[in-house]
Amino acid sequence: MDFLAAVMEPFRWLVSVILVAFHDGLSAAGMRAAGGWTWALSIIGLVLVIRAALIPVFLAQVRAQRRMRLLQPDLRELQDRYKGRTDQASRQAMAQEQMALYKKHGTNPFSACLPLLIQAPFFLALFQVLSGISSASRQGVGIGALGHDQVVQFDSSSIFGAPLSASLLHGGGDSTAVAALAVVMILVMIVCQFLTQKLVAARTMAGQDSESPFMRQQKVLLYVLPLVFGAGGVFFPIGVLVYWTVSNLWTLGQQFLVSRRA
Repeated sequence: MDFLAAVMEPFRWLVSVILVAFHDGLSAAGMRAAGGWTWALSIIGLVLVIRAALIPVFLAQVRAQRRMRLLQPDLRELQDRYKGRTDQASRQAMAQEQMALYKKHGTNPFSACLPLLIQAPFFLALFQVLSGISSASRQGVGIGALGHDQVVQFDSSSIFGAPLSASLLHGGGDSTAVAALAVVMILVMIVCQFLTQKLVAARTMAGQDSESPFMRQQKVLLYVLPLVFGAGGVFFPIGVLVYWTVSNLWTLGQQFLVSRRA
């Protein structure tokens, strides 16, 4: 646990620095420092910074998916050669040849997950910062770059009557407002994730063998990722749901633009 805390500390500081920078800028522009929308917009600003920084990764992902599509004929030929051979030696040889094909084409079956994996430390850092707000407020301390005064401001801030530090599972504030807002954002997250995976599948699965490993992976992602986000949403504070909802909307927009240009 200490090792994990040490690894996450730079991400917590970076996330909190960006939050404070946007919050101070919005406050200087005339928004109320303790207002829920000031903090919510600061979280949205954090999303925009992180996702803009990930645009090169997204473009690399698109290129990797294109290369994956191009190697499908070679994969089908490989599967035909080993069809019906279920012994251990054949399965191992087939796996080695598949890896050689991926290496030759400069891609792999998990390239679609790369932006999600890179985002994960920032998302976890935001979750840790926002989850610790109420405790830090009571203890009279700050979190990362957030001073104690800002922690108190955040802890008392809300949007649509739901505190940003409250969650569907653990409650806080007006439980009805928290539940309503959390459910709406969780549903938006699920729909965005499903539509995004549909766009990816439509671009990568056209004319491909439905039984290939790549196609099976795309089908799993299509249904599993939305369910993962939906189930995880009940644990997330409202502020984290704001982050993930906006991030999913960004991803859907990116995939839509790529699909239109493909």
